[in-house]
Amino acid sequence: MKIYKIATIPGDGIGKEVVPAGREVLQALAAASDSFRFEFEDFGWGGDWFRAHGEMMPANGLEALKGKDAILFGSAGDPHIPDHITLWGLRLKICQGFDQYANVRPTRVLPGIDAPLKRCGPKDLDWVIVRENSEGEYSGVGGRVHQGHSIEVATDVSMMTRAGVERIMRYAFRLAQSRPRKQLTVVTKSNAQRHAMVMWDEIAVQISQEFPDVRWDKELVDAMTARMVNKPATLDTIVATNLHADILSDLAAALAGSLGIAPTGNIDPERRYPSMFEPIHGSAFDIMGQGLANPVGTFWSVVMLLEHLGEAEAAAQVMQAIEAVTADASLHTRDLGGQATTAEVTRAMTTFLAAGGCR
Repeated sequence: MKIYKIATIPGDGIGKEVVPAGREVLQALAAASDSFRFEFEDFGWGGDWFRAHGEMMPANGLEALKGKDAILFGSAGDPHIPDHITLWGLRLKICQGFDQYANVRPTRVLPGIDAPLKRCGPKDLDWVIVRENSEGEYSGVGGRVHQGHSIEVATDVSMMTRAGVERIMRYAFRLAQSRPRKQLTVVTKSNAQRHAMVMWDEIAVQISQEFPDVRWDKELVDAMTARMVNKPATLDTIVATNLHADILSDLAAALAGSLGIAPTGNIDPERRYPSMFEPIHGSAFDIMGQGLANPVGTFWSVVMLLEHLGEAEAAAQVMQAIEAVTADASLHTRDLGGQATTAEVTRAMTTFLAAGGCR
């Protein structure tokens, strides 16, 4: 029997509610299986840890995670701590420390969800966004001088390397090749950003020659927002820079019905380090502790985690359970227009899995 070592990091806000829910789903799945089990270790890093220790995670935190098979993460963000401290001190410290350079965000309209695009059917919005996750606009290069004076200067430098762009392009083309439509859209802004983004475009052309069976096109990021709304069926796999994909993937989740249902995988494709899986909704302190958080984004992140571990059948079971739950309007949380609680949705998921697909 396989035993997978999973690190759980609830983080802040509703992360403390949805990560335990995700763990319950994994435990229910394992209980019904005779081929694998999970060993969990919980790490209480985040805003509370910062208040106690002056840092979002310990200096040796990466070493504690290194031996895990995967990480299930909740959220980073605390209204009493500056955002750049919470993000760089925890989530980005893990992503960059483990070179999780491919951030993968699938989006589609799930059964029973009232998506804003009324003319859009489930097959018209079935995307996966690949976000460069290690450099670009979030490289952390820059600084501030003469703070508080009229001559104050602040810089953030977008750094792109040939190696970094080549590997994310190759990952995106390979992912597009594996999907039925074999189609990729490369998002750019090379009309205005005439150095790094021009290199981005040139490398896309270069890598495309390795994948002659993939149809691809290029779209400026501002035009891409309109295309996602007006012509969703023309898109399939999308690759964009760190900042551009960060924004576009939130738009994609909203178009599919709610940020609460959207998952993310921070992937090290070479599998040198554990990859990390998380919902994209953030810490949502305004609903923390009220049982209102939608755990579906975490459950879908669990699907990605299982796929990464090679447990395709188990991943399909969890996805089937998600679709059964979203199809039932009585199990919609407040963000989807319903009244269901986090616990009720989680219980429906575990019941479905325990029954082998019959809730």
